[in-house]
Amino acid sequence: MSTTTTTNPRLADKYKKEVVPALMKKFSYKTVMQAPKLTKICLNRGVNGAVTDKKLIDIAIDELSNITGQKAVATMSKKDISNFKLRKNMPIGAKVTLRGVKMYEFLDRLVSVSLPRVRDFKGINDKAFDGRGNYTLGITEQIIFPEIDIDKVNKITGLDITFVTTAKSNEEAFELLREMGMPFKNIKKSEN
Repeated sequence: MSTTTTTNPRLADKYKKEVVPALMKKFSYKTVMQAPKLTKICLNRGVNGAVTDKKLIDIAIDELSNITGQKAVATMSKKDISNFKLRKNMPIGAKVTLRGVKMYEFLDRLVSVSLPRVRDFKGINDKAFDGRGNYTLGITEQIIFPEIDIDKVNKITGLDITFVTTAKSNEEAFELLREMGMPFKNIKKSEN
């Protein structure tokens, strides 16, 4: 029998102690189970020039793995496109899906360390919800993450981060992510 104790991530505790009560008050939920929650975070990155240079895929996978602390996988093309010299099942990007402890730890690092490193950062756009309670954030430079060694980067590229929630509407998802600490631009207007 092992005696290892695992501690909950800071944001997981914050979700249970602060976010759920705030959401229940705002939306008048009857039970705690009605409160929306974050189910997974998906990071996706297309690699420009991957058709001609296979090493670019390996670099993208390594960078995503370093950022998240979980092994990334290559994404494959779904069909042939002759104009781009693309064949079906060629690697064209990298992706990783985070759940549980790693998801909360990544979100914590994103909000407290990485996003403040964005040049001229004034908050993230609050219009990128999909109508089903999910939010996608585009990052233009991977060097905002402290896990990336700037000296080893040969090309500045971006990535998409999708936050998948159980929220039924954009408003519920917005409040969930705002309570979790996401720095939205127009928070002052929506509170008054």
